[in-house]
Amino acid sequence: MASRPPVGVPTLSPRGRILIVVGVVALAVLIAGSRLISTYVEWLWFGEVGFRGVFTTVLVTRLVQFVIAGVAVGGLLALNLVLAFRARPVFVPVTGPEDPVARYRTGIVARQRLVGIGVPVGVGLIAGLSAMGEWQTVQLFLNGASFGVADPHFGYDVSFYTFTLPFYRLLLSWAFVAVVVSFIGALVTHYIFGGLRLAGRGGQLSGPARVQLGVLAGIFVLLKAVDYYFDRFELLFSERGMPLFTGASYTDLNAVMPAKLILLSIAVICAVAFFVGAALRNLQLPAIATVLLVLSSILVGAAWPALLQQFSVSPNANEREAESISRNIEATRQAYGITDQKVEYVDYSGRAEATPAEVRADTPTISNIRLLDPNILEQTFTQLQQRENFFGFPDKLDIDRYRVDGELHEYVVAVRELESSSLAENQRTWINQHLRYTHGNGFVAAPANVVQSTGDTQEEGGGYPRFTISDTTQQGDIPVEQPRIYFGELIESYVVVGGQPGAPPREYDSDGQNHTYQGSGGVPIAGWFNRLVFAAHHGERNLVFNRAIGSESKIIYNQDPRERIEKVAPWLTPDGDPYPAVVDGRIKWIIDGYTTLENYPYAQQTVLGEATQDTLSGVQRLPDEEISYIRNSVKATVDAYDGTVTLYATNPDDPVLQSWMNVFPGTVQPASEISDSLRAHFRYPEDLFKVQRQMLTRYHVDDPAVFYSQNNFWDVPSDPTERGSNIDQPPYYILAAPPADGGSAEFQLTSSLVSLRRQFLSAYVSVSSDPQTYGDMRVLELPTDSQTLGPQQVQTRFDSSAEVSQELNLLRQSQTDVLQGNLLTLPVAGGGLLYVEPIYVERAGSETSFPQLNRVLVFFGDQLGYAPTLAEALDEVFGAGAGQAAAQPGDQQPQQPPQDDGAPAPAPGPGPGASEEMSQAVADINAALDKLRSAQSSGDFATQGEALAELDAAAQRYQDVQQAAGGGDNSGSAPGGGGG
Repeated sequence: MASRPPVGVPTLSPRGRILIVVGVVALAVLIAGSRLISTYVEWLWFGEVGFRGVFTTVLVTRLVQFVIAGVAVGGLLALNLVLAFRARPVFVPVTGPEDPVARYRTGIVARQRLVGIGVPVGVGLIAGLSAMGEWQTVQLFLNGASFGVADPHFGYDVSFYTFTLPFYRLLLSWAFVAVVVSFIGALVTHYIFGGLRLAGRGGQLSGPARVQLGVLAGIFVLLKAVDYYFDRFELLFSERGMPLFTGASYTDLNAVMPAKLILLSIAVICAVAFFVGAALRNLQLPAIATVLLVLSSILVGAAWPALLQQFSVSPNANEREAESISRNIEATRQAYGITDQKVEYVDYSGRAEATPAEVRADTPTISNIRLLDPNILEQTFTQLQQRENFFGFPDKLDIDRYRVDGELHEYVVAVRELESSSLAENQRTWINQHLRYTHGNGFVAAPANVVQSTGDTQEEGGGYPRFTISDTTQQGDIPVEQPRIYFGELIESYVVVGGQPGAPPREYDSDGQNHTYQGSGGVPIAGWFNRLVFAAHHGERNLVFNRAIGSESKIIYNQDPRERIEKVAPWLTPDGDPYPAVVDGRIKWIIDGYTTLENYPYAQQTVLGEATQDTLSGVQRLPDEEISYIRNSVKATVDAYDGTVTLYATNPDDPVLQSWMNVFPGTVQPASEISDSLRAHFRYPEDLFKVQRQMLTRYHVDDPAVFYSQNNFWDVPSDPTERGSNIDQPPYYILAAPPADGGSAEFQLTSSLVSLRRQFLSAYVSVSSDPQTYGDMRVLELPTDSQTLGPQQVQTRFDSSAEVSQELNLLRQSQTDVLQGNLLTLPVAGGGLLYVEPIYVERAGSETSFPQLNRVLVFFGDQLGYAPTLAEALDEVFGAGAGQAAAQPGDQQPQQPPQDDGAPAPAPGPGPGASEEMSQAVADINAALDKLRSAQSSGDFATQGEALAELDAAAQRYQDVQQAAGGGDNSGSAPGGGGG
């Protein structure tokens, strides 16, 4: 058939071409310009914090990967396009006058250079951009350290699986991509230029096309053989045994692994068949080999393992999987740091009796029982210590310890930060947001074990924290030399500090007092170039034209401490809860950094975000990534005034940390650089502890048979103070004697563990944060032949108590919200377990109300205490004198003994200095309570209704009087709040 003359291709006029070129160039400049500006801004920031080496190392690594991947994929595609084009037939038949392939062919011939260069370049750009994200895999391969631990099957060091194998997999995946893209490019080229025709039943394939496509197919199959080889090693991460265990199961070891070797051999034979078929220009041999490979994959790779699992392993799984489970137990303990060398298991009686003398003698624990819940008191801190509307506190306050007057005390702590989102609408000018209100002011703390009593003279009244404040106007029990906060969790936007030389201070400190920033933090913007760059970056012309910006001005951005750590150490996973500490007179944010791995052989995998989720609010959730290894190898600090970032190696034996220190030398300081004053404020990190306690619920078991039966597994209890929630109870920091050991009080992180799918207490986990014993973990195991009530069951006892439920219901009826604080579990008296829960109240339906401690619940054995103070509640449980160690100055003793008939307790007296109106309101409340008790005893429902109405009216009068006396909305509660 004669070939048809080529169809003409529409052409653009010179003017159209110019417009297209100008448009493309303008678009490229806009995209590239924005990216370049952002990169320059980041470069300046990394230079300011002293980590520019991190920025350049990451950037160079990504650029090199971009070039290598782009050149490899794009170059191989270009080579195959050229080969296919040059091997095209001389005469190309057409199917008719409207043959669409001929039209494409004509267009490509007319633009050979554009297509021949543009397509490979475009594909190479896409490949290069995709490869840039794998820079961590490459750097770990180049700098990986040895673990010194061999896997139990192949005998390779663990570093092969964590650093080397992922890199080989990365190379293999890109080899697959390059071959597939080249095969598709060659196939399309041969089709367009006649080397491949689909006419007839089977179509026709020219000799050169058959050779080229056959070689590419053979290379692909050869790569598949390499893939089978690496699959053998990845069986050590197999999830066939899930949900019970991770790692190579019996079926994996005895069926899948031999199958991989068989398939590898067949794949090599198949690849050779493709190469021979290409040389002989015979497609039958490759076709037979391909069918053989597919059938082998089905029979050997899938059917045989399934049959073995179904008929041999599943009926005898407890015996067949014993070796794999044993390996899983050992590897998981190593990977999560819960080996027998790290965890001490102690038998604990959990006895239900204790004498007042025994309780009094447990002074390190009883005297430090925490009454302030940092997850509840944010509004109390805000309303009483905010000072200005643009200052604020985080949703979750923090717990730390300080030595005051020679004694160690536990404190609820926070810094009074700048909260730019709280500015009023008329304050939201650019100058106010970025030049005037630039920083917070003050370190606010409150002893965690005491509150104001009704006998105190401070205006806040009973049940509120005893604040100690250090700011620019006063110094409290924890003195601070530099109380200004330029770097914190609540600052959302950049600020400009400094200005013209000799200009008066403009940055707000407090009423009548301004400040000029003198710290080292911030990027200078005195020069016009930097001002223009930041104006373009933020889209803000005021950065150019504002006259207050001068030769001494700096711009401060990226103020969030956690964000700063993520940038300077992109290989770390920062803890979700940074906390402030006063170290040598300066406020520093302390952030725990985790090194994690996904592929530790035989170790159990868990989802990090799910394992660390609990009912705590105000904490940033960790990413939902699967891990099988975690270490808290870095403690990081961020200076709250100048933003200085320092990383300390706290676990120098961690191979992952060693690898990253090889990648970024000099960025992590050795542990010897940690001062004693800083080390005194290190806390064992909550997120790591949550992961470890989850693993301890199963991996405290040594025997594979017991592990398989799961009858000795534990569980993390759900939070009993969150009604209807199945979310885990958070661990709690406490200052108490070491569990089951006695001695002086130490700062520790604790959690209860219950039986699997049951609520009885099975274990109590505690880990020390004291410098001398940091990281020592102790597990108290309760007897399995007795039943000790767990947190949920104790909370049920609280809620079902007649006295407790009736009084709390009365409070709710008097327009008061009742908040249940954290339920603490405390080992006391050499074998007992004491539960303590503070009860807070606040006025319902008011945006400016805030919680106030009202009562304290105590439970031990089978006895429940409920009183205005902890000391009184302990006396109710153990007998008179038991609460002496918990008594605080100003504690109010109850005016009447506890009621035994379940009737509501009387309201306590108003305390010294109370007004006549308040005294009358309290008297009316007590009268209404007496009337209610009498009506309940006689069964007179009409009188009960009248008494409830009188009680509601009296409580409302009390709140109105207390609000007027406090000079604002300072009454969050009905009467009855007392000290603890």
